[in-house]
Amino acid sequence: MNLVADLHIHSISSGHAYSTVLEIVEAAAKMGLSMIAITDHGPAMPGGPHLYHFGNLRVLPSTLSGVRVLKGVEANIIDHEGNLDIPERYLKKLDWILAGFHPICYPGGTREENTRAMCRAIENPMVDAIVHPGNPQFPVNKDKVVKTAKRFSKMIEVNNSSLTISREGSKENCEEIAKLAAQYNTGIVVGSDAHYAGYVGDMDEATKILVDAGVKEEQVINTSLEKIEKYIKNRN
Repeated sequence: MNLVADLHIHSISSGHAYSTVLEIVEAAAKMGLSMIAITDHGPAMPGGPHLYHFGNLRVLPSTLSGVRVLKGVEANIIDHEGNLDIPERYLKKLDWILAGFHPICYPGGTREENTRAMCRAIENPMVDAIVHPGNPQFPVNKDKVVKTAKRFSKMIEVNNSSLTISREGSKENCEEIAKLAAQYNTGIVVGSDAHYAGYVGDMDEATKILVDAGVKEEQVINTSLEKIEKYIKNRN
């Protein structure tokens, strides 16, 4: 499975990541990627950027060093209703919107509460994909989440960082989610979740899980620039 884009990357603006946009672009070009998304954390994350950061992303060129650059965010789900820490007027200015649970930003809850919050975020017309849903810290009804994503034509992420350096214990959940996605033909996005330029494009472990689960290449949005561009155009 050939991935042409990495759609989950953090710059120094996230507060706990360590590379600039130019360093990220340089790394992406060396990896042979055609597109990246800069998806810094929303402002509920300690050390994260102010909302003005997202309003001003328009100053970034759309292409740098031959790599397409999507302006995005990893918004934080902040309550059991699936609300996000980014107002709609800012989300409308962005190309690519991820949403997910983070311990400092989301209160946690029962499996039912977490499932409700995640599904409500999926239902948000501004959200493109749910990130690292396999995190064992926030158990969810995986079947319901994957079915909801299918119903709303949204994507579920298989997060490579969850399989390597963060969110210990995620692998089994990610494998189950991938099998459900294969069963229901739900859209998938693969992300490195790189917080340092050296990890940009590092998606091998996530890709292996998808292949082993029987996920078809056509289900994975970042196997084709045309699929990404068509999705964004249709959403807007």
